[in-house]
Amino acid sequence: MARNKHLPLTETTYYILLALTQPLHGYGAIQEIERLSEGTVKIAAGTMYGATENLLKLKWIKEVPSNDKRRRVYLITDTGKSILKLETQRLRSLGKLAEEFGY
Repeated sequence: MARNKHLPLTETTYYILLALTQPLHGYGAIQEIERLSEGTVKIAAGTMYGATENLLKLKWIKEVPSNDKRRRVYLITDTGKSILKLETQRLRSLGKLAEEFGY
């Protein structure tokens, strides 16, 4: 089975895609990522801006309508969900392999 050319994802990208399984603006996603990672992953606003622009170009996320005209709200797309699923399967496979070696 050939590996997807976009894998592996960076930790930042993985967390952004996870966070955007619900509609969030950039700052909301930053807060959600910090919560999901139990404070171990902190994304700066500039990093988030660059990452969301890249994910929009890849069509892994999309902008969705919002009541707040000052903030752009994003949501993962079906393509993004597929990539997230592939990466999750890859990580699980690595974990299973490590367990077979006693780690």
